[in-house]
Amino acid sequence: MAREGRKQSKKIANLISSIADRIPDKIDWILRVDGHTDEKPIRGGKYSNNWELSQARALSVVFYMQEFLNIPAYRLAATGFGEYQPILKDNSEEARAVNRRIEIVLTER
Repeated sequence: MAREGRKQSKKIANLISSIADRIPDKIDWILRVDGHTDEKPIRGGKYSNNWELSQARALSVVFYMQEFLNIPAYRLAATGFGEYQPILKDNSEEARAVNRRIEIVLTER
């Protein structure tokens, strides 16, 4: 995970840790980490397609939050969306850069 990603993950983990005791016990919450890619097909390398790459991105954040930021594993989930939920749909490098992302969602299990 890149330095900026670690920095942002730490901010989120700190925020969640600071409010976790105020979340009512009846709410079974999780942090869902969503990985996204751009629409360009994978050509060689470690991952065979964008589904795998998006899942790996999400999983790397989940592992980091669990191992280094002390978020309990049962409060984390990794989800990969591949290229199928772009923010920007035009065919530019700027759009592709925006679409390659991680989103972290506080939700119920």
